[in-house]
Amino acid sequence: MLLIKQTHASKPVRDNLVMRKEIHPKLNPTCFVDVSSGKKFITQSVATSDKTENIDGVDHQLVYCDVTMDSHPAYTGEKRFVDTAGRVEKFQTKFSRKR
Repeated sequence: MLLIKQTHASKPVRDNLVMRKEIHPKLNPTCFVDVSSGKKFITQSVATSDKTENIDGVDHQLVYCDVTMDSHPAYTGEKRFVDTAGRVEKFQTKFSRKR
C-alpha cells in the first residue's frame, strides 16, 4: 500500500516505498581483467561471462577489457607521437584540385 501525504512545499512524500524485485538486474562478483597489463579489478557488476575464477573462495565472473585506467594514456601519462604533417600532406595529395 502506498501512502502519500502532502507537505508544506506541496510536494507529495511517499511513505512505505517498496522496490519491485523482478525488474532489477542481479549483481554478481566480477573480476575485470586488463588485456594489455594483466591487472585484475575485483568488484560487483551486472556483467556476466562464461568464464569464472575462484578468488578467495568466491566464484567471480571474468570480464576482459581492452582499455582500463592501467593502460589508457590519459591515466598513465604516456605520450604518443602523432604524425599530423604526414596526414595533412596525404589529404592534400588525395583531394587536391588539378587546374
